[in-house]
This record gives sequence, structure tokens and C-alpha cells, in this order.
Amino acid sequence: MASEGQGTPVGSAVDPYAKHVRDLTVGGNTFRFYDLKSFEDTRLARLPYSIRVLLESAVRNCDDYRVKQKDVENILDWENKQNETVEIAFKPSRVILQDFTGVPAVVDFAAMREAVKDLGGDPVKINPLCPADLVIDHSVQVDIARRYPHICPDALEKNHEIEFERNKERFLFLKWGAKAFQNMLIVPPGSGIVHQVNLEYLARVVFNVDGLLYPDSLVGTDSHTTMINGLGVLGWGVGGIEAEAVMLGQTISMVLPKVVGYRLIGSISKWTTSTDVVLTITKHLRQVGVVGKFVEFYGPGVSQLSIADRATISNMCPEYGATVGFFAVDDMSLKYLKQTARDSSKIEYIEAYLKAVGLFRNYDDPSQDPVYSEIFELDLSTVVPSLSGPKRPHDRVSLSEMKDDFQMCLDNKIGFKGFNISPEAQKTVVPFSYEGKDYSLTHGSVVISAITSCTNTSNPSVMLGAGLLAKKAVENGLSVAPYIKTSLSPGSGVVTYYLKESGVIPYLEKLGFNLVGYGCMTCIGNSGPLAEPVVEAIEKGDLVASGVLSGNRNFEGRINPHTRANYLASPPLCIAYAIAGTVCIDMEKEPLGFNVEGKPVYLRDIWPSREELQEIERNHVLPVMFQEVYSKITQGNERWNGLNAPDTQLYPWDDKSTYIQKPPFFSGMTKELPKVTNVTKAAVLLHLGDSVTTDHISPAGSIARNSPAARYLGARGLTPREFNSYGSRRGNDAVMARGTFANIRLVNKFIGKAGPKTIHIPSGETMDVFDAAERYKQEGRQLIILAGKDYGSGSSRDWAAKGPWMLGVGAVIAESYERIHRSNLVGMGIVPLQYLDGQTADSISLTGRESYDIIIPEDIKPGQIVTVQLDDGRSFQAKCRFDTDVELTYFHHRGILNYTIRQMIN
Repeated sequence: MASEGQGTPVGSAVDPYAKHVRDLTVGGNTFRFYDLKSFEDTRLARLPYSIRVLLESAVRNCDDYRVKQKDVENILDWENKQNETVEIAFKPSRVILQDFTGVPAVVDFAAMREAVKDLGGDPVKINPLCPADLVIDHSVQVDIARRYPHICPDALEKNHEIEFERNKERFLFLKWGAKAFQNMLIVPPGSGIVHQVNLEYLARVVFNVDGLLYPDSLVGTDSHTTMINGLGVLGWGVGGIEAEAVMLGQTISMVLPKVVGYRLIGSISKWTTSTDVVLTITKHLRQVGVVGKFVEFYGPGVSQLSIADRATISNMCPEYGATVGFFAVDDMSLKYLKQTARDSSKIEYIEAYLKAVGLFRNYDDPSQDPVYSEIFELDLSTVVPSLSGPKRPHDRVSLSEMKDDFQMCLDNKIGFKGFNISPEAQKTVVPFSYEGKDYSLTHGSVVISAITSCTNTSNPSVMLGAGLLAKKAVENGLSVAPYIKTSLSPGSGVVTYYLKESGVIPYLEKLGFNLVGYGCMTCIGNSGPLAEPVVEAIEKGDLVASGVLSGNRNFEGRINPHTRANYLASPPLCIAYAIAGTVCIDMEKEPLGFNVEGKPVYLRDIWPSREELQEIERNHVLPVMFQEVYSKITQGNERWNGLNAPDTQLYPWDDKSTYIQKPPFFSGMTKELPKVTNVTKAAVLLHLGDSVTTDHISPAGSIARNSPAARYLGARGLTPREFNSYGSRRGNDAVMARGTFANIRLVNKFIGKAGPKTIHIPSGETMDVFDAAERYKQEGRQLIILAGKDYGSGSSRDWAAKGPWMLGVGAVIAESYERIHRSNLVGMGIVPLQYLDGQTADSISLTGRESYDIIIPEDIKPGQIVTVQLDDGRSFQAKCRFDTDVELTYFHHRGILNYTIRQMIN
């Protein structure tokens, strides 16, 4: 495990709260801690538990420089200050990264070392000061799955082999980083999904640094970092740029959040799973609006939820839009630590410390309930089996309504719930042959079914539920059509361990759900290719083919380019829909299939009971499994251990590399602060609508053969088979700049249909977005982007901000922003502007063909209203979304990393 890190020297001259340090004796050992209760302030007991974590961090890290006593007072006075847009500083205990976002972070660190050296400083100062764990989990793809009529017994090994072939250069670079940088742990590929490894192994819950105890907290470069909230560890996703600053010892500047209390009562019925609960909560919280807020779960219903259930709910936090979805530590948390083989002496001081500091709670005791900004409630007994889709994770559909809902989507005009398929075209049936047998596809046919993603694979109840359902399905003579791409990609080796021990693996394999890899696969878009006859049939009939996956993301163009409808579902439902072969089925009234006697078999006939699941989990999910799997996790594997990485402090860049290149972010940087400049005579590169995601801005999936990135790679001698994905090439700025706005589902109002194209305004020529940006650059034109609501929703992707910067975008004007993406834009020095309330591009009659001047005052303040002037004589006002003074500091330095470099050398 990575180093526990360093805390503020207790009792030092810069520690104004040293008098609040107390001793705590546990198991014969004496520890120290900052005792919040010693403040003897009545406001403390009224604080939400998540806010108490912020308070403890502020007290412990207060030096009246980065963290001020005013921060402590503001947090303590949260009940009054929550409505005042008060800025506070927060210093997390650690940082977690995955390889898609981690590689560019390590590239930036390497480039920062070069920049510090060029400016006359000591490059070795660029080093993580805060513990950082990086899990390589996003590089593996479902290249090999089952092979009809049998499973492919070596699919796991073959996918792992291909993963190393594709990513050897990236892995070598990461291994260099593990050697070159101190305080950084890298978990090798093939170990599991970052959030599950975090939950089962990396989470400390309480840090112990030289006898000083304090709460575990973190930020991560993946939006689903929030999963760790289920274990009572406060953490959320930030952009890679912001995470790098934290690693370099900076605090996070944030607005003191409102905290929504979400009260859970009742118990889950025998027909529902934690997946159904989270999809219900996601839709509810999306409707009430929790963007930018903390959500804290409480009430007697929480006691009914396992830590895996809570983690599933916390995992989906980005989908309901909150910053965190927090469950305070209770007895269930301690039981989980024991189940996952944490050291017993650590569990002992974790419990004692959290009780002493007021961070441990009993959900059945309403006297412990704090004050919340607002309260909502859910009776768990009212939750019904559900899915979400076909294009967004918060569009929940009850299982009983799926058939009608899909039909409605076919009828509706194109949108989040519509495909605009004419009544005549809806009757399309396309016959095809596969492995010597004849089949046919229609709208709604399932062609991908994947048990995948951190959301559910950490949860034994739904994974064992899938196994038991598979067993009963096989015993009833049910099967899955061989052309459907089925796969099982667990989040850790522990899952395979208990699935084998419980005896369900053979039944999963019989239905085609064999083990294909350990990592974030189908959910991130690494679903791999479909069989060619299937692709041909889909394209011939222009079919709305379907994917069903146990993931957390189903945005357009993400899962697979050939599945236009994608539904999130529990692992058992993934199997059920694979058996049915279509999403256009009423699971309550229509049979999944027929047994050997020709009798109908319904979903209710094979659905495992809660009692069955509890018994099998009790008998087969054991501490020894976690101990055995994680005792070997840092030892790597033969392929990883065979990588011979450079042993140097500065990275030896290779100009010929197509994976790792020195980025241009610090080119021409000076020690002196640059002057504030206006955005002048800017052209609109893209005119976008609502809910443009970071997938639209910077796709992580495959590189299309006709794209600018493909042309770049082809010119360097690579064949399409070697292109790999954008996610895997995030260490190469030339590829990523060309991949910016390259999503095939991007809808640009200039064009009017989906595609990665725009119009070069002066000439009227339709071009690839990158080519248009290059043309503007040659003409000396600055660029802006017009957008609608929720610009930058989706995964926390730093290249969604770096890419536009590379294209020359100086500002974005949107109706609203996703939290992390707005922060990333600021981190790259891009100005985020927001239309005033009630205004939109349409209401102001913006066509996007105008030329724009944005006047930025030298003494600009957070949230200041600025003027945007158009070349036709009109003007309008917009709010500058620099939300804090620290963000303005980053802007003045032209980015957060530039600021950090200047701090290092001045």
C-alpha cells in the first residue's frame, strides 16, 4: 500500500489548533488526534457528517496560508454559511487515479519536471507530496469473448495478452513513473477496477501517520471516485489537472456545499436489487436537482443496506449530479473491514477514533441526525425492478414498462428518449447466418450483454444473484443465442473466487458469460468488435440494436458504435435479457423461453430468493479470499514484471512515439505572470445543444478510420488494427487534439445531424473539427464554443478541457456546466461564461456565425458579469464562472499547473 503521507506537524508554530490535540489509547498504543468535540461548540452536533470531515481537515491542516482559521470558522458555521457562496480550502488525504486519466497526469508531471529544469529550478521537486494510488484498469478490451458453441476458455489470457501488445509503451511509461516519483503506488493491469480495488483494499478509512489519526479522504481522476463514500470515506471526482495540484500539495478551493439529507426507510423487497434502488434514487435526485451539492444518506433504511449496496448508490453519484453521496461509518462499515481482511488492530483504532471525534453513527438513532439543507425520502419497499436508458443513466424505466417504453422510443423524434423510426421501418427483420445457423435481427435485438463495471461487480448479492439465475436458467433448458456478445469482467479477483467457490461459474459459462478480463471494459466503451455478420445485419436494416450492461454509463456512442440503445441493468437482468434476445419484451407476462418439454419459463421462475442469496453470500464471501487476492496485488504478473522501464529522473521522450509525447502546455512559459487579455474577434468552432458530455468532447473509444487522428497515425505507419483507442493514447497530445469533438454522435447545430463535423464560417466549407480549428489558427482567429445546459456532463475527463485548449478555444458560453468540467476549463485557462438566468443562445438570437469579443477586466472578481460584443453591433452580458479567488489565481497564471510550477521556482 502507498505511504500514509505526511500531516501538519502537531504543535508547530504554524498550528493554531494544537491545543485541541488529544491522546487516544487503543490496544496498549497511544495515538493523537484533533478533537473536534473539544471546541465545545453546539454547532458541531448539528453538522452533517460529511461536513465534519471537511472541518477536521481544515483544523488539522490550518497554517493560515493555504488553509486559514476563517475556513475553520466558516465550516463550523455551515448551517448559516451554506447559502452565502462561501469559499473554503480542503486538503484531501490522498489521490486516486486510473490509467486513462492517470497517464496524462504522469505525462504532465514529467513535463513539469522539464519546465522547472528549463526555468532554473530543481526538477525533483515535482513529486507527489500527497499519497497517490494509480490502478491500471481501463486498457483491457473484450476482444475475445465466447466462441460458439463453446466458451473460449482462454479469453482472459488472450485479452490480457492483447492489452499488453497494444499498451506496452504506456505501461512502460507508467512503470517509469512508479520508479521516478516518490509516494506513488501503481497497481498493475489485470488486478481489477480502480473503484472496487479502492473499496476492498486501498481505503484506509482512518489514516495513521506517525501516531496521528485522521479521516481518510480523497479526490480521484474518475467521476465514480464517489463509490468510496459508501464506506464512509469522503471523496469525489475532479479533473486530472486539479488532482495533479493536490498531489503537489495544493488545497482544493471549493464553495461550502449545501447538504441534501436523503432518508431511507423500509426494506428492499425480494424481487429487487441494489441496482434497482440506485436507478430509482438516481432518477429521483436528478428530478429534484442536487448538482453541486453533497447528498448524505440517513435513516433506519440505511441499516438494511450492506456496504456493497451503499457503494453501489454512491457510485452513481455523478449520474444524479451531486458532488458526493455519503454514508457515515457505522457498525456495518466495521463488519465490512473485517470481511475484507483489514488488519484487526487497525479496525480497533478506526472505531475508537471515529467515535471519539464524532464521525461514527447509529442510523437507527434519530437523535444523531444532523441538520440538512433539505430532506427527501425513499421507502425501499416501493422500489421495483428497473433499467435505465436507452441513452442516459438517469432515465429509469421499470421492468414492467420496458416493452412499451422501447416502443415509445422508436416512435419518438430523435432525442434522449427517441429514435424516430417510421412505423413501416419498425417492421424490419434482417436475416443473417452465424456459425452455420440462421438467425434474424429486429429493432431492440440484444447484441451485447455484459456483466461489467465498478457499479455492480463489487456487490456479492447481485453477482451471486446472476450466478444463481444462470444456474436455474440452464437447469430449465434456457440458452443465449451465440451471436450475442456476452461477457463477465469482474472488478477484482475476489469476485471470481467466490463465484467459483459457490459453484455458479459453469452455469454462467454455459450461457456465454465467461471471464474476459479484470477491468473497466464494456462500460467505458471497451466492448470490442461485434461479429461481422451481426454488424452487417444492423447496418443493412438500419436497426436500433441494443446493449444491456451492469454499468453506470450508457451515453450515445459510448458502449459500441453499433448499439444505438443501451440499458443499464442489474447483473441478473443482463442475463435475462441475453436469454430473451430482445429488450422488446414484457418480462412479467412473456416467457424468457421454453424448457425441454416445451413449457414456458418466466423470469419469476428462475429469480433467486433473497434468502438463497444471503445464505450463499454468508458461506462463500470470506475474509480469506480478500486476503489471498490482495496479498499478491502489488507483485504484478509475468508480463508487467518483464517490462524494463527507464531508471531516470527525467523521462527520455521519444519523438517517434505515438503513445507518449511531451505536451506543449508549458512551451514559452516565463517566471513572470502574463497579462490578462481579452478574447477578440473569435469565431464559433461549434454551436452545441444540451447535455453535451465529455464523451462528445473527448471520446475514449475506438479511433474511426476516416478521422484526423487516424490520418495522423496512418502517416506514421500504423494500420487500423494498431490504432487502439483515444483513451489509450491520452499521453499523446497530437492524437488527443485530433480526437477532440470526434464523437460520431456529436450534434453540431451548424451541421444539423450527428457527426464530428463543423463549418469553417468564412468559407462555408464543412470540415472535421480539428481541420477547421487548424484553418482558424492559420488565419490568426481565436475560437469559442456555444453550448446549452449541463455542458461537460459525464466522466471527469481532463482532455475534454485540454483538447479545446489545443484547438485554440479561449472561452465557452453555456447555459450551465457540469461541476468537474467547469473546473477543468478553469484549470486550462479557458474562460467559462454562463448566460444570465432565462437567456439562451436562441433567446439572444445567436446563430454562431457572428464574431465575438469578450471583455475581461484585469481586476475580474468571482462570478463577475462581463460583456460579450458581436460584430453586428449587438452585445449581451454573461456571468464569468470563475467561482472562487483561487480559480481566478489559476486563470491569471493561465492554468493550475503553470501556477504550481511558478510556486516551485519563485
